[in-house]
Amino acid sequence: MTSPTKGITSTNIDRNEWQWGFTPQAELWNGRFAMLGFMAALLTEWLSGEGILHFYGLMHYMSVATP
Repeated sequence: MTSPTKGITSTNIDRNEWQWGFTPQAELWNGRFAMLGFMAALLTEWLSGEGILHFYGLMHYMSVATP
């Protein structure tokens, strides 16, 4: 009888550990920070009642220029 995990090697790497460079850990942290930024943008839009660009005043000139 063969083991179903035959050929699978275990590397005891903590995937949450902070490491510099292009690593799988960097991709995990990048995704986490992106989710936090997205939620902050949604929360800003929900609380202010306007889009994030309007909230920061970046779309003011566009709305003035268009009829």
